[in-house]
Amino acid sequence: MRRFFIDENAVTDNTALVTGNLFCHMTRVLRLKIGTRVILSDGKGRRHVGSIASIGKECLTVSITRSSTEPEKTSGPLLALFQGLPKGSKMEFILQKCTELGADSFVPFLSERTVARLPKDREAERLERWSRVIRESARQSARTSLPLLSPVRDFSEIVGTADQTVKLLLWEEEKSNRLRSVLDSLPRPDSVALLVGPEGGLSRGEVASAESWGFIPVTLGTRILRTETAGMALLSILQFYWGDMG
Repeated sequence: MRRFFIDENAVTDNTALVTGNLFCHMTRVLRLKIGTRVILSDGKGRRHVGSIASIGKECLTVSITRSSTEPEKTSGPLLALFQGLPKGSKMEFILQKCTELGADSFVPFLSERTVARLPKDREAERLERWSRVIRESARQSARTSLPLLSPVRDFSEIVGTADQTVKLLLWEEEKSNRLRSVLDSLPRPDSVALLVGPEGGLSRGEVASAESWGFIPVTLGTRILRTETAGMALLSILQFYWGDMG
């Protein structure tokens, strides 16, 4: 069955009302018909199974036959990616792939060595675009919950907001803290923050600031990864080590 995300207020009395872009996608792009069975999620883990009951000019209805009102629980820790804003369309790639890998939230930030800049008059448009990428990636990977996306802020603003149990900072200049050794020394946490710098990396001052807020700089040995690869690599490792891929 195909899966779709709907607004949590779209369901009333075992009937879901679908309008707007999703209606157009389901009827004009996918050409779904009356009777097609679908799975609907409110993005917070609650799921509804039903079939299309009617199709109008601007909306369709789904008759719900079964619902799960409790959010789906993850088998591993909640994973938050603090990502230095990269150049071009790399952020979309990062959001897409890290959503597939189970990231629960994204916190994009600007730092001393950030090359990319986000004009204030385009910020809302960019965030909306990123939200669509996340939603589509979650749908294609059969997720029932949507990762949270924070607005772009400065490094100095975000570094102190991380309240995760474990905080890891991938730093190419770290020589002693191997990731495996750090993970082996820690009990399984309920949440993990992953901090990845932009193309130019983080400055020593930024790393020192992150350490003062509890982040642990780690190295992957001889592997120096691009900013668009680093988050995916860390997520994959943590999903294997503590999550549902191991």
